[in-house]
Amino acid sequence: MSKTLYIAIAIVIIIIAALAVYYSQTAGRPQPSQPTSQPPPTAATSTTATAQPTSTTVQQCPQLVILTRHPTAILNVTRTLFLSSDVAKRYGIKDLVFKNPPASQWEALIKQGGVDVAWGGGPTLFNVLYQDGFLLPLQGSEVKAALSQVPDTVAGMPLKLKGPDGSVYWVAWAISSFGITVNLDFLNKTGLPIPRDWSDLASFTFGKALLQGYPATSIGDISRSTSSTRMAEIILQAYGWDRGWRIITLTAANGKVWSSSEDARDAIIRGDSGAGWTIDFYGYIAQLQNPHTRYIIPPNTTVNGDPIAVVNATKCRQAAEAFVAWVITDGQRMVFDKSINRLPSNPNAFNTPEGQGRPDLKAVYQQLQGLHAMAFNDSLAMSYEQAIIYYFVATIVQEQGDLQNAWKALLQAYYSGKINATTAQRLAAELGAPLQFKVNNNTYVFTQEYAQSINSRIAKDAAFRDQMIAIWRDAARDKYLAVLNEINSLS
Repeated sequence: MSKTLYIAIAIVIIIIAALAVYYSQTAGRPQPSQPTSQPPPTAATSTTATAQPTSTTVQQCPQLVILTRHPTAILNVTRTLFLSSDVAKRYGIKDLVFKNPPASQWEALIKQGGVDVAWGGGPTLFNVLYQDGFLLPLQGSEVKAALSQVPDTVAGMPLKLKGPDGSVYWVAWAISSFGITVNLDFLNKTGLPIPRDWSDLASFTFGKALLQGYPATSIGDISRSTSSTRMAEIILQAYGWDRGWRIITLTAANGKVWSSSEDARDAIIRGDSGAGWTIDFYGYIAQLQNPHTRYIIPPNTTVNGDPIAVVNATKCRQAAEAFVAWVITDGQRMVFDKSINRLPSNPNAFNTPEGQGRPDLKAVYQQLQGLHAMAFNDSLAMSYEQAIIYYFVATIVQEQGDLQNAWKALLQAYYSGKINATTAQRLAAELGAPLQFKVNNNTYVFTQEYAQSINSRIAKDAAFRDQMIAIWRDAARDKYLAVLNEINSLS
């Protein structure tokens, strides 16, 4: 073999060895990722399609934590439908964790972190969350496409909250009206007429059932039910502050205050009481469970959009927005479940098979489009909401026994002819009138202006709140006993 051939073979061996060393040193290094292509987002045009996110990197979140005021039926259906959806798979969402604390605790829980979404509880609650800086704008392309399917208003009331920058901070997922659910069998048994107005529940006529040993009315504690809070606010605005409190107080005197609006509804379904305040879908549920019940929309009422929003504590903003988008598009079919019975905010929901199977709800939806709702002032309601909640607790919930004893005595005196109608009306007005009370030897009356002046403090200062509840409770007891003593002296 020639010398030249030996040299050539040696060079080849050296090159092979060098390449082997190079690849052994670089094989374990991560290589730069290559961009992947995705189809452009497509705006959703029906409730059976949700827009795709534009980002090539989809945030993965194993769970979403949701603050909610919704009953178990809604939450169970939501969990089942959503976790089997393409949206949940795309974002890696394996679980929805629902927390249902009182609305008064929401801000503190959001501050603690670990919350992604707020859902349900009415616009006043969500307007406060927005005002206090706890809501994020809904800005992703996926949720914006979904937002375009929801009208801005219904019956003149907003279905979205927009900030000064035009961004949407909450959107309604369902529409609600507020009214009276009645049990027709109870009314027939006790000889009561079908109520047409909120004031009918506070009447001497409805008091006849109480004298027969039956609680005529059934309402939820407004400190535990945001829908009951809204109905109290509707009454205060529809009738004015003084007359409104008389109606609220005597409605409670005519029956029972329950710890939740669900319990109040169930009492009507069972026939334990004859009529009560309910949000519309509780009325629809009652009608399905007991055909001898009926939901009535009184003339002085309003319509609400029930909000859903992303909170500023979230670490899963993309996934949280995707959940919101799903709720107002594909998820709208849940409202037609007979355990839920809500009105969808997205009218496209009626085009789904589930929606086409509920012509009853579509008829109500169409009725609401032409409803001349009262001009409810949400800002006004917010300005005194916390004050009226704790006033209600002190003067009605905690003192219902003394209130009802005085009212029963008044009814007995009136119907037995021991006092005339003029005296009876005067004493009823006194029972329901806003309290006069003393704080540090200064005398106050629970006027609208006073409620507004303490609203912020009573919401945030627990010691002040407890002090005022005790003062109001004692003043209410003294007033109810004074009225009872006067009735006894007259009869």
